[in-house]
Amino acid sequence: MEIDERIDAIEECYEYQLAFAAKGIDNAQGGELRHYLVRAADAMTGLAEACPMPSEAFRKVLARDAEDSLAAVQLVLMQPVISSQLIDNLNASMHLRALLTDLFLVDEVLKLQARSASKDASEVALGVDSADSLLETVPPDNN
Repeated sequence: MEIDERIDAIEECYEYQLAFAAKGIDNAQGGELRHYLVRAADAMTGLAEACPMPSEAFRKVLARDAEDSLAAVQLVLMQPVISSQLIDNLNASMHLRALLTDLFLVDEVLKLQARSASKDASEVALGVDSADSLLETVPPDNN
């Protein structure tokens, strides 16, 4: 699973959990909820190794937060019934919130890297060193 697919699976699960918790269900098998939780658990497994971050220190943080969140999700999945209160407590878990915050950061860094790579590729295609060097070759308009 690619990093963007992992991020989406975890975020979609969290959004579904918020809606489930708001329903006030006391006792449910949670079929659809379990589907989201299993997808999120799969996405959390090996998350740090799948993350193309240049910072080893950040990957360690991501690994720890993913492992801690995975433990909480697995605990919920072990339960024969799932209540809204149980999911509300999972949503409030500092481990899950830390992981989500990590993923927001990862997503933004990856977007910036993609924009930078795209800009660099455009400059190479134009045969310039940088966008600023384009300005140097344009004569001033003296009109």
